[in-house]
Amino acid sequence: MTSKPNNQIVTKDATSSPDTATASAPGEQSPANLQVHLRRIPLLAELSEEEMARVKADIRIRQYAKRDVVLQKGAAGDSLLFLLTGSLQVIDITEDGRAIGLRMLQPGDFFGEIAVINGTMRSASVVAVTPVLVALLPRQTALHLFAHSPSVANQMLRFLAEKVQRDSEFRALLSIHNTARRIYTFINLLKEKKEGDVHVVENLPTHQDIANMINTSRETVTRTLLALVQQGIVQKGTHKLIIVKPEALQKLTQG
Repeated sequence: MTSKPNNQIVTKDATSSPDTATASAPGEQSPANLQVHLRRIPLLAELSEEEMARVKADIRIRQYAKRDVVLQKGAAGDSLLFLLTGSLQVIDITEDGRAIGLRMLQPGDFFGEIAVINGTMRSASVVAVTPVLVALLPRQTALHLFAHSPSVANQMLRFLAEKVQRDSEFRALLSIHNTARRIYTFINLLKEKKEGDVHVVENLPTHQDIANMINTSRETVTRTLLALVQQGIVQKGTHKLIIVKPEALQKLTQG
């Protein structure tokens, strides 16, 4: 999400409107005097007034501390969740007990949709990387939007199609035997094109998380990224990578 104040999903002491919900999460640590701007959540942005009123009545806000488990694998899929502030990581646990980071979530993202649609158990866990504020929309309300709101249905279809493509690309990445090429390809998949034709990897996972995701060691990830910096292909920022030479990175992914 952009840091411009008028695009923030959550603001303090905002004037209440039909499109805002008060962050009054259960528990003594819940934030006070915060307003959640529901139309700044991309999935809900084009709802009708009637649909928005139903969402506002049903949605619940919860706060989680860093490292809290927001969703537990195997739990019931009773709600669609939206990340309002902070950062989350989707993880899975292997048979030998290792935590595998699958993807990062940022403000505005929704998650838990598969279990909501299928009525099944959660297929992965979601853990707070930072303190977070999360909105929960009950399953029946979410299903109503999927069935009756064209804007939500269209966005969900695009999201699921992109997810299938992303999973396919990730499976192809894991089949690459050369470790350095796996890392190059992973960075190439994460990069986004920003204004001014700048390619950036925002909210870069830790080197250990990258290692877990692509089946290598943290030391190998650190060494490979350092080599990219030394070659002038990338620049490291705070929790991000700037791809200075995207064409060079693309060539490296091709060996």
